[in-house]
Amino acid sequence: MLFLLSELSGTLTPLNVFRYITFRTGGALFTAGFFVFWFGPWIISLLRLRQGKGQPIREDGPATHLTKRGTPTMGGLMILAGAVVSILLWTNPRNHYVWVTLAVTLGFGAIGFYDDYLKVTKQSHKGFSGRFRLLLEFAIAGAACLLISIYSPAGLQNQLAFPVFKDALLNLGWFWVPFAAFVIVGAGNAVNITDGLDGLAIVPVMIACGTFGVIAYLVGNSFTAGYLQVNYVRDTGELAVVCGAVIGAGLGFLWFNAPPAQIFMGDTGSLALGGLLGAIAVAAKHEIVLAIVGGLFVLEIMSVIIQVASFKLTGKRVFRMAPIHHHFEQKGWKEPQVVIRFWIIAVILALVGLATLKLR
Repeated sequence: MLFLLSELSGTLTPLNVFRYITFRTGGALFTAGFFVFWFGPWIISLLRLRQGKGQPIREDGPATHLTKRGTPTMGGLMILAGAVVSILLWTNPRNHYVWVTLAVTLGFGAIGFYDDYLKVTKQSHKGFSGRFRLLLEFAIAGAACLLISIYSPAGLQNQLAFPVFKDALLNLGWFWVPFAAFVIVGAGNAVNITDGLDGLAIVPVMIACGTFGVIAYLVGNSFTAGYLQVNYVRDTGELAVVCGAVIGAGLGFLWFNAPPAQIFMGDTGSLALGGLLGAIAVAAKHEIVLAIVGGLFVLEIMSVIIQVASFKLTGKRVFRMAPIHHHFEQKGWKEPQVVIRFWIIAVILALVGLATLKLR
């Protein structure tokens, strides 16, 4: 909206500043943060009133988690509300990638919201059918990837780019859409699995968003893309503004999610934010780099897959408890230790992911 105002302003210099992506990214960050911080207490009070007993706590989980009973969930509504308002205010409404990313985010958020709703109303950890949930996620992600393929530059359509190697592209043809959809769905569920401790998921999400905000800006600029010898993907720079909005909303949410949490993110937020990261990585042609930057999320979901596979095949568990953050809790780590150490890992992986831009 503000971008359109700057175009209509003609020669009015003060409004022309809204054309700069960097300025609008900062504006989106502060707008979303202020929105969540200002309306957060009201949203928490409303959710606490509506939910009563709050999110059900696992009886077989760490004993320290039982003290969290009564904490409301669906805090993702705060994040999504702040981010969406900020995105609509600060991004260029003519940008296709922004709308595709928003569609994935809100679609995944709706799935997560329904899952949270069932868990709260039934006071059970079981939401709706896992297979049906995955089917819906793949339908949304597949449609988004089809649109991204159409909007991608001719030379990059259905191509998988490899980091470090400057000219390495693999033409996946028709298989690119299901592959890219798998990336988005995998990212959504990986972040969802990670969201198990106060502040554990939201900070790595913000770190990943900051990283991909930089990547999207650089690959969407012909000069910087040429200098770094990465594939130039026109119009993806606008996704940096989206990332700024998510970081701002995440900071606002962290104020209330810091231990002891006043509200949990829930599937509403974790599934939506993971889907958003996946969609941005796919649009910017950095799907593989997402596995590096989001390595913490990969570790979390792989720990669950390994645990389930090992138990079914051998009857033995590899970890004391899965996901892996619970494994370290069972080993005696305090919750803040697990959370902060995992944040450190997320920062290191983000730096490695950024380094791939220059290593050619």
